[in-house]
Amino acid sequence: MSKKKYYVVWKGKKTGVFESWEVVKKLVHNFEGAQYKAFADKKEAEKAFEKSYYNYRGKDTKKTLLSESEKKAYGNPILNSLTVDAACSGNPGLMEYRGVLMSSKKEVFKQGPFAGGTNNIGEFLGLVHGIAWLKKKNQHTIPVYSDSKIAISWLKQKQCKTNIEFNSSNKELLELIKRAEKWLQENSYQNPILKWETKAWGEIPADFGRKK
Repeated sequence: MSKKKYYVVWKGKKTGVFESWEVVKKLVHNFEGAQYKAFADKKEAEKAFEKSYYNYRGKDTKKTLLSESEKKAYGNPILNSLTVDAACSGNPGLMEYRGVLMSSKKEVFKQGPFAGGTNNIGEFLGLVHGIAWLKKKNQHTIPVYSDSKIAISWLKQKQCKTNIEFNSSNKELLELIKRAEKWLQENSYQNPILKWETKAWGEIPADFGRKK
């Protein structure tokens, strides 16, 4: 029987400390920029809620670490692949994204920073940019990895479903999003879009290395 977990939601449809994952899932599902984490101890969770999410982001608690046998269940990432990731200072804030080859760890494209963006927008643009880049090189079967479920979902829907407001300060970013959506509507691709399993494989190669 698994031990009880306590969930801190710093940013979601409702914030606080919760004891039910089903409740938390509803609070963070499709909420752009959601900030949440599981803890094994209630006092630790309450203490964490009083602090910033950024004190805990990227730091695994004992209950989020995978055992070696659990890691084996994920297998290994495909070596001949492209990985994409984004970084954003603030939410919204200055955002940039890039693509890095898995095999050589070589950066093949990088865009930004753009004002008034989010990580999810950057991940979405990175995916579209990556697919278009591979298509130009006639690399139709190479997989593209992203660690963002939201961005992958937006890609499949061919629409960047961000809820941030656009104005004169982030007009350039809006134009990029429209261009990416237009490309998806007018082009097809065969490249598999795969979820990067951070818990099993560590940070994605395209990561900017800025997690606190």
